[in-house]
Amino acid sequence: MTPLFRKLLSINWLLIMVLAALLIFGVHSIHSATDHLTGENLANKWNKQIISIGLGLVLFFAATLIDYRWIRLGALPMYLVSIILLLSTNHGGDKVGAESWLRIGPISFQPSQLALVSGILMLAIILAELPKMHRIFESSFIRICIAGVTAGIPCMIILAEPDLGSAMVWLAVLMLMLIIGRILLRYIIVIVELGMIVLPILYFFGLKDYQKERIETWLNMLNDRPVDELGAAWVPKHNLIAIGSAGYTGKIYNNPNNSPLPTTSMPGSNSKLVTQMGFIPKNVAINDFIFVTIAERYGFRGATILISLFASTLILLLYMGYRARDSLGRLIIAGCIAQLFFHVFMNIGMCVLLVPITGLPLPFISYGGTFILMMLFMMGMCQSVWVHRHHSANEEGEKKLEQDDLPLIHHAVNRI
Repeated sequence: MTPLFRKLLSINWLLIMVLAALLIFGVHSIHSATDHLTGENLANKWNKQIISIGLGLVLFFAATLIDYRWIRLGALPMYLVSIILLLSTNHGGDKVGAESWLRIGPISFQPSQLALVSGILMLAIILAELPKMHRIFESSFIRICIAGVTAGIPCMIILAEPDLGSAMVWLAVLMLMLIIGRILLRYIIVIVELGMIVLPILYFFGLKDYQKERIETWLNMLNDRPVDELGAAWVPKHNLIAIGSAGYTGKIYNNPNNSPLPTTSMPGSNSKLVTQMGFIPKNVAINDFIFVTIAERYGFRGATILISLFASTLILLLYMGYRARDSLGRLIIAGCIAQLFFHVFMNIGMCVLLVPITGLPLPFISYGGTFILMMLFMMGMCQSVWVHRHHSANEEGEKKLEQDDLPLIHHAVNRI
């Protein structure tokens, strides 16, 4: 049996089936949200999504079949390139939208996604590999400082774009990787306490006016206070109307013909599509608010199926991380889990008024070429950790690191 064929057999095919279901769900949802549009650029978005998925699958299988210990060698170049591209979005370049996209000829992409992938690899190397190079890096404080600078540079650049949602992803990724990276628990507690102190300062002096308005609108709507329904509360209000009026089966089953309404009609009827009437901007109905589009069309049943697919993906990744052969593999999967969970929680949460609107896309579902490519590459790295879990370590230091796993109680005492 050839090594390549052996690797193909070792792939976690259950994860591939779940990812395939999510990708198909996403393409179908984008097509359903745009099939009534004629003569607009949005009408062929689902075709472009399929092309992006095809390119992403190439990255997925390439990352799967290559040992992740080789992929880590490209972490630093990827990280440096992503920093340069992030700076280009703020200083020069052809900017698109809210200064978070960069266009080179006919191709536009989001450097923050590349920065996040390379950042996860860099953090995994810092937390898992540096202690093997010198004993000084065994100190939790030193590793926290290095990891904080590594994550802080792109995070601050993204926050200055301004893109608060993408910057918050870095915090979730960093905290989970610090926990998995055997950082002493007392340091993590201090970081959380410092974060709670800095949070009010960031709100009053770091956020833009429109970002504060989103948070204030969210709090007012939660407490049934008056809001500007023609301004900041327009989209959250119609998101709730679209989801709440869908019922269990969704509106497409109550209205098979799905005929659009006149623009003078008001939403709220179970047989009418709020997203099709233009109450939710068309460009975000297939991106940031794709969950609203799905929940309105397929109701509680469709939303439950979608959330179940995400839950299955996270459970499979947790199991794959548990079976990883070394700390580097576990940290790579931990970073991917944090990124995936945070995106899913924040995207669905902002659609149902659980959190303020942050503008984060829904993984594998929302329209976006760069996001699909990077998500599939990250899943490929997780598959690589799984495929190569039985390969013997090449360095004595790696073997020693894998033999020093302590019992849970003893390990918890040492961390405190």
